[in-house]
Amino acid sequence: MGSWGAILRHPGDFYPLMKLKMAASNAEKQIPPQPHWAFCYSMLHKVSRSFALVIQQLGTELRDAVCIFYLVLRALDTVEDDTSIPTDVKVPILKAFHQHVYDKEWHFSCGTKEYKVLMDQFHHVSMAFLELGKSYQEAIEDITKRMGVGMANFICKEVETIDDYDEYCHYVAGLVGLGLSKLFHASGAEDLAPDSLSNSMGLFLQKTNIIRDYLEDINEIPKSRMFWPRQIWSKYVNKLEDLKCEENSEKAVRCLNDMVTNALTHVEDCLTYMSALGDPSIFRFCAIPQIMAIGTLALCYNNIEVFKGIVKIRRGLTAKVIDRTRTMADVYGAFYDFSCMLKSKVDKNDPNATKTLSRIEITQKACRDAGLRNKRKSYILPSEPRYGFVPVVVLLIILAIILAQFLRSRSSNYCEFLSA
Repeated sequence: MGSWGAILRHPGDFYPLMKLKMAASNAEKQIPPQPHWAFCYSMLHKVSRSFALVIQQLGTELRDAVCIFYLVLRALDTVEDDTSIPTDVKVPILKAFHQHVYDKEWHFSCGTKEYKVLMDQFHHVSMAFLELGKSYQEAIEDITKRMGVGMANFICKEVETIDDYDEYCHYVAGLVGLGLSKLFHASGAEDLAPDSLSNSMGLFLQKTNIIRDYLEDINEIPKSRMFWPRQIWSKYVNKLEDLKCEENSEKAVRCLNDMVTNALTHVEDCLTYMSALGDPSIFRFCAIPQIMAIGTLALCYNNIEVFKGIVKIRRGLTAKVIDRTRTMADVYGAFYDFSCMLKSKVDKNDPNATKTLSRIEITQKACRDAGLRNKRKSYILPSEPRYGFVPVVVLLIILAIILAQFLRSRSSNYCEFLSA
């Protein structure tokens, strides 16, 4: 759960955080008993807790397919991410990965921590994959093949132009959007969405991650990972890594704002895609990450901290997004809120200010025209109340009850141990 200091600063986070914690606990209890499925869902919780929570809302058949789709692509991405793998070894694996999912004996040791476990025991994922319906298997195989080839093409290719940037993001995330649309359609729950809209759903998320993860990627050992396009960063510095130097702070922020503005070009397509979804569980599955993305962009914009560490939305706000996202009105409202936050940070002297404000206005107009955004609570109320004396006492009482239950459980377990 979020830190107590953050909760005291944002008291409205407490209840959503408690609900999120209980939902996470319940999700972990619902892990299937079969060893290969147990591995897959346990691994899903380890590599992406937020995704694991959202996926639990899907129907069983579609949930299993999306779980395996995610783990297969997570494994593929682990191979691409591991800069210690020689190129002549990495490229063939990426290109053939769609075939490995059919091989219950295949595994490849790479990555670190939980990702290494995923790769070492990938046979569990293959076994689960082979139990999916044929239409799900075909969709996963097709996207994995296309993504593997695309990743391989960029192993020895720099992201030079904005077109290169869009192409790379298409291979690593746009195709994920296409794949998910195919899985939704295969389940019978949704019509097949246009590829252009599905692609934008992926690009918006991927570009947000690339912006947010600048420092982590540039400091990657043994070799930096560079995804910001030269066409953008070369307007501000001679080398991409120069953006993290303190003497280039002003230029770095200008470049950052340029990158955020580029990401905002996908917002209209994302809103159009989500507005066409009919299944409530699929809608929430798609909408929550998109709201988190626009919120992250608003947080990163004009923020020098991006070049000093990882900028993330606070845990309590994440809990609120998960708790409140039910309808398209919630999506329009959230996008409007975060675009207002972003707009308030635009410096009129920024070289991209006019373009940024234009993109924000397009987003806000789409939200206004829908006529739904006022039917929900705001995420960015400027006057969110602080805790007074009584709420603090209540909070401390709740904490004391939780602590007492924990100590009682520990005492009971100790007595059982002594009597054994």
